[in-house]
Amino acid sequence: MTYTAAVFAAVFIALYVAHSVGDHWLQSSCQAADKGMPGRVGRLACSRHVLGLTLTKLLALLAVVLLLDLPVTATGVTIGLTVDAITHWWADRRTTLAWLAKVTGKAEFYRLGTPAHPAHPVTDKGKPAAHLGTGAYALDQSFHHLWLLVAALIIATV
Repeated sequence: MTYTAAVFAAVFIALYVAHSVGDHWLQSSCQAADKGMPGRVGRLACSRHVLGLTLTKLLALLAVVLLLDLPVTATGVTIGLTVDAITHWWADRRTTLAWLAKVTGKAEFYRLGTPAHPAHPVTDKGKPAAHLGTGAYALDQSFHHLWLLVAALIIATV
C-alpha cells in the first residue's frame, strides 16, 4: 500500500512537471491562439497541442519509471494518458470550459482579468492593463491538475 502511494507520487510529479513544460514552453503561439477557434482550424490546433503535450508527459513518465524502476503497466499508462489527453483537449477548446464555469457559478471569475469583467484592470488612460493572469487561465490549469491527479491514480493502480 505504501509503495503504491510512492509510485503515485512519482507519477504525479512527472506528469505535473511535464504538463507545465508542455503547456507553457512547448505549445506554439499558433496553437495557443487557434485552439479555441471554432471549426476545423481550432480542432486541429488543439489536437496538435494535446499530441505534443501528451508526448512530453509520456517521455517524462518513461524517464521516471525507468530510472526509479516503478511497477506501472502499459495498460495503466495508456488509459491514464488517454484520459488526461481527452480532458485536456475538451478544456482547451475554451467554449467548453467557459460553459463549465457558467454552470458551476464561476462565470464572473472566468472573466476576471479580461475586458469582459466589470472590474477589469485598466491603465490611467482606460486601456487594458497588464496583469499576471486571468480567471479563465486559473480555472483551466486547475481543471488540468484535477485530471493529472486522476491520470496518476490510474497509472499507479492499473
